[in-house]
Amino acid sequence: MIEAKANKLSNVDYKVYVEKAVDFEFYLRKMEEEAAQNATEGLLAYVPMNLQRVTRILKTYQPSDQFVSVLSQLKNPIHWLVISENWCGDAAQIVPVIQKIAALSEGKINFKLIYRDADLPLIDAHLTGSSRSIPKLIQLDSDFNEIAVWGPRPFEAQELVLNVKSNPATADKYSEELHKWYAQNKQLFIERDLMEVIKSIR
Repeated sequence: MIEAKANKLSNVDYKVYVEKAVDFEFYLRKMEEEAAQNATEGLLAYVPMNLQRVTRILKTYQPSDQFVSVLSQLKNPIHWLVISENWCGDAAQIVPVIQKIAALSEGKINFKLIYRDADLPLIDAHLTGSSRSIPKLIQLDSDFNEIAVWGPRPFEAQELVLNVKSNPATADKYSEELHKWYAQNKQLFIERDLMEVIKSIR
């Protein structure tokens, strides 16, 4: 869901973050390197499965004709600065969708990623409640002014997580239920929300 403007960072701050952020190719290479470590504990243990998710979505997801039409109406270049981490399951479902959309924008969307734990002041300006939840997409205009913020997941997925976690009997299964939801939804609600993010440009 789209959030209210944070108004905690200036366009100068955002410009610095965009300039030091990485592109998707770098992000994917680092994920592949981390997956190859075959870690069995800690956050890196989640990376191999997330790489499988990213690879699958890059192969199977195609933006709808409606989204392509919305992209064609973009008049001015924008920046999509995404806060992420390779171990994040939601990011594995969402970041490849963002990449496919940005790739179809004919250069109008400058898509860059920044690692959450390397720049905590950035995520702390875009908390979800009191949580440093990711991914977070920050949409900026060509002068690096914040237009909209979206994340960490579609509203329906967020409601599912909150409901599952609120029940002690199911709390430890929230990740399984969440990724089942993503598989069944087939990126439809991610695309829907990202379309609204673009439409928020006035």
